[in-house]
Amino acid sequence: MKKLAWLIAAPLLSSPLYAADLMQVYRDAQDNDPTFAAARATLDAGREKQPQGRAGLLPSLTLSGNTTWNENEISTHNGPTIARPNYNSNGYQLTLSQPLFRWQNWVGYDQSKIQVAQAEANFAQAKQDLILRVAQAYFDVLNADESLTAVRANKQAISQQLELAKKSFEVGTATITDTHEAQARFDLASAQEIAAESDLEVKKRTLQAIVGKEAGALAMLRKGAELSPPSPNNMNDWVGAAEKDSLSVQVQQANADIAAREVDKQRAGHYPTVDAVANYGYAKSYNSLSGTSIDTDYRNAGLQVSIPLFAGGLTVSKQREATANRYAAESGLEAAKRSAALAARQYYLGVANGLAQVKALKAALVSSQSALESNKLGYEVGVRINIDVLNAENQVYVTRRDLAKATFDTLMAQLRLKAAVGALSEDDVAQINALLDPTNLR
Repeated sequence: MKKLAWLIAAPLLSSPLYAADLMQVYRDAQDNDPTFAAARATLDAGREKQPQGRAGLLPSLTLSGNTTWNENEISTHNGPTIARPNYNSNGYQLTLSQPLFRWQNWVGYDQSKIQVAQAEANFAQAKQDLILRVAQAYFDVLNADESLTAVRANKQAISQQLELAKKSFEVGTATITDTHEAQARFDLASAQEIAAESDLEVKKRTLQAIVGKEAGALAMLRKGAELSPPSPNNMNDWVGAAEKDSLSVQVQQANADIAAREVDKQRAGHYPTVDAVANYGYAKSYNSLSGTSIDTDYRNAGLQVSIPLFAGGLTVSKQREATANRYAAESGLEAAKRSAALAARQYYLGVANGLAQVKALKAALVSSQSALESNKLGYEVGVRINIDVLNAENQVYVTRRDLAKATFDTLMAQLRLKAAVGALSEDDVAQINALLDPTNLR
């Protein structure tokens, strides 16, 4: 019996549902999100650019060897063929080369350091993107759940009003119109419930795709949680910071710097190169005339100078190509600055307007609840009809749903505003996580 119970429970234990808050979901995403894993591997690859660039400045050591089998026959005109002894010649050579002046290698090393900085900026951008994707998916689940809760509550209220309308019609205190209107509302609420359930399932699967496992209950916002305004509370400050510190701007700045150095690198194709070269080797051969073998040990060192004269126009063409790419990179940098400034303005206004909307909806919710109570009382004393109560109840649920959505949208605007200036970090996740109630799970 115990074995049977274990077999039944094992599948559940292998992929458990878990109650989580935003910080825990973010931790899971760091470990399991494939997009972030790809960004981490790309960073590791990008960091290798610097040792690759440094290699062009360091000495190189090469060992080579050869062995050759020789068969010789010498024929004279109208004379006999004279066979010489067959023999094997072999040797090896160790070559040390140290670049002394290769300007393109020095430029390439400078480029490699910028490429590493660019890889770091790209990874920082991927970390910000992960925070935004996790938060958006988390709040989408909460919002969908809030919508479903509102729809079900509305449906329950309509169901009660429908039963009341039927009973009132039976005793003659209400018309059949009230019953039909309540039935229509109930059917509509049933359809809305099906759509809300489907939307919630989709949002849960979206979050699961990021964290790599199915999330169970999620912590909701605390009751009375207060959202803070942006600091500094000045849009121009955020715009200025975005134009300078946005990670997309940093990536494009690095791209422009790399392109500028590429022009110098291609121009260096016209410059001479100077290398220090040293060789040590051994060669063994056979003198077929004297019939003796020859062993040679040799050592030499010197300077090797190479002066490019003409390469069919390739060097000049590459220089023109690099110049055009530099102009393109500079234009991309300007576009990134404008885009960052626009994003900062957009999300700053999103936060400011969101805070005002949340405040207004909180007041509207209080008013809607008061209106509902008044309509219920009016219906009991006969000065309100059933449809008035239904409309008041629906208004409460719609306002509650809109308030939740406005709150979640404002929180996302705060995160995106931080991301627009390159300042979004795990600390911001912790601040929003502090607004969640671990005892209020959905």
